[in-house]
Amino acid sequence: MKPLCLALIAATLATPVVALEPLSQEKYINDRLVAARVADRIRRTCPSIDGRLLYAYGEARKLKRYAQNKGYSNAQIDAFLDSKPDKQRIYAVAEQYLTQNGAKKNDPETFCRIGRAEIARKNVIGSLLVAK
Repeated sequence: MKPLCLALIAATLATPVVALEPLSQEKYINDRLVAARVADRIRRTCPSIDGRLLYAYGEARKLKRYAQNKGYSNAQIDAFLDSKPDKQRIYAVAEQYLTQNGAKKNDPETFCRIGRAEIARKNVIGSLLVAK
């Protein structure tokens, strides 16, 4: 081998590999999954608000591409999405958000109120919802 090739190989091997944080700790991804869960709870509980399902599907695909572009493999992404503990954690954070914002289990109007506020704020949760 030529000295230049050996130098390039040595440099490549000497370069530290940046370890990815576990997907369960990746803030952007987790925040969007919590937002999707909040929106889903609102659309299922409030009779006057619906979900923008095609838009949500597109956002899910963008989120997967985001994870792939950060270096996560499809196997890592699927394992994270299939993880019961991670799903339970995301659901718990979403429920906590709803409760802190006034949602009451047997009062659909409280979910509607939150949904209307999220739509008005034009945030991630609101973008996944539409008033009927």
